[in-house]
Order: sequence, then C-alpha cells, then structure tokens
Amino acid sequence: MSFLDPVLNPVLQPLLNSSPLLLIILVSFVISLIITVVYKLMTDQNEMKRLKEQQKEFQKRLKELRSNPEEMMKVQKEAMKANMDYMKHSLKSTLVTMLPIILIFSWMAGHLSFEPIYPGETYSVTATFAKGVTGDAELVADDGTELLSDAKQPISNGEISWRMKSSEGDHTLTIKSGEVSQQKKVLITKDLKYEEAISMFKNSDIEKITINYNKLKPLGGFTVPLVNWQPGWLGLYIICSIVFSLGLRKLLKVY
Repeated sequence: MSFLDPVLNPVLQPLLNSSPLLLIILVSFVISLIITVVYKLMTDQNEMKRLKEQQKEFQKRLKELRSNPEEMMKVQKEAMKANMDYMKHSLKSTLVTMLPIILIFSWMAGHLSFEPIYPGETYSVTATFAKGVTGDAELVADDGTELLSDAKQPISNGEISWRMKSSEGDHTLTIKSGEVSQQKKVLITKDLKYEEAISMFKNSDIEKITINYNKLKPLGGFTVPLVNWQPGWLGLYIICSIVFSLGLRKLLKVY
C-alpha cells in the first residue's frame, strides 16, 4: 500500500475499520489545522491583513469603473500586483506543508479508495493480454479459493475475467497463457484493507491483472440530490477541509 503503513496504520487503521467517514473528517481537520497554524506562524500577518484590505479596495474600485475601461485596466494591473505579493508571502508556508500532505494523501488513497473483499464474498479478477495474443488462458487458484467460472477460457477482445470467492487471508492467483504465467496477490479480510487493484507486467503476453473492487462509499447509499453524486473519500475530504479551513482562519484570525 504505502511506506507510511507502519507509522500510520497502528493509529488510523482501528478508526478506519470503525468508520471511514469519521476518519476522513478527523484527518481533514488535523491537516487544515496544521496548514492554518503553519501559515500564521510563517507569514507577517500585519502585511497579509494590509494586502487583503487592499484587494477588497481594488474590487470595490473595479465595480465603480465598469463604465471607464481605460481606468479599469490600470486598476486591474495594480490588483494583479497585489495578488502576486499576497501569493508570494504565502508560498513558503505552502511549500513547508506540501510534502506531509502529499504523504498523507498517498496513505488515504491506498486505504479509502475501495471496499475490502470479505471472506466468502464473490469477486472477480480480469487479465488483459498483449495485442495479438489469442487462444486460451487459465487461472490457477490456491487452496482456500473456489472458482465460480471456468478456469480455462478463450481470450476475447484481449481480456478474460474470472469469478471466485476465497477464505480469509492472503491468496495468490496464477494466470497462465501458453508458456507465460503471472501472479496476483489478493487479500481477503474483515478489516478495511486490500492489495493494489492493478499489477502491470512489462514485455509479457499478460500485460495487466486487475482485481475488480467495489469503490468505497463513506456515506453508504446516500446520493447528493439533483447532481446524483455519491462522494468518495477525496470529495468528502475537499468539502470538509474547505469548511474547517474557513472556520479555523476566522477563529485564529488568520489573513
């Protein structure tokens, strides 16, 4: 999954197993708090306040100058310069917080994208073959895995899919095409964990093996009205972080 697993799993995995939604809310709050505090400490807040007020003044002047395009262009140039100054002052704090955030995002993407495969649950695996590869391919399952479709199948449109179910634990599936064979690990667990969905193979008749996971839905079956949207972890994180960031900036008087 992620090289941060040994560090973050002991802390976050129990909460993840209990409630993915609560984990997303907690992580978005912590990250928003860190970003806000670092930003406040690493910027001259008096200068940032002055630039903010200057921006508001420019916006007010631009509305008043709609009937005077020439003067409006001059004010727009001044406003752009003020915006660049504001961004320049905030750049240092952005760079400081960027790497930790990327690492946390990597962990979240590796643990919150899909639902796990539960013991006894039916799942499927798809093999994608190189262009021009024809004939039959066979899936060989280890002990504890029951195939629900034919082990040997003809390659159709460059792909074959197999359905199966497995007992709890780690399993290895072997796909054979002619003299070529490739393996894919599958994790069957009651916890919110899973192996990588896709394994790629270079210079092989078998180019890719994909575990067809169900996408994780932190809000269950809830769909956002009108737009028919079931938000995943990233959408919920963005919404929560915007709300927390606005609230923390106001609470801590950050400009």
